[in-house]
Amino acid sequence: MPDAQTLNAVLKSYGVSGGLSGDGGINWGYWIANILFGIIGWYAFIHGKREKSWRPMLIGILMMIYPYFVTNTYLTFGIGIALCAALYFWRE
Repeated sequence: MPDAQTLNAVLKSYGVSGGLSGDGGINWGYWIANILFGIIGWYAFIHGKREKSWRPMLIGILMMIYPYFVTNTYLTFGIGIALCAALYFWRE
């Protein structure tokens, strides 16, 4: 197992500042939100496509795209939860 100094050097070579030290490194909450809401959005899009319903397709596309434009973790979770609620309540 490589040590933390080696891992930090590898992360810096990929443009991640701070590395494993916790000061500006990887924001795991943000990435978990991106993956979670991306999977839910993908499922909603596929479900809407099968059912020929534009509402889940639209919400699914929004859920897959919005994390590219939002960098705040709390805002990412807030928008994702709001879109999940819209997916649930805005049914046909």
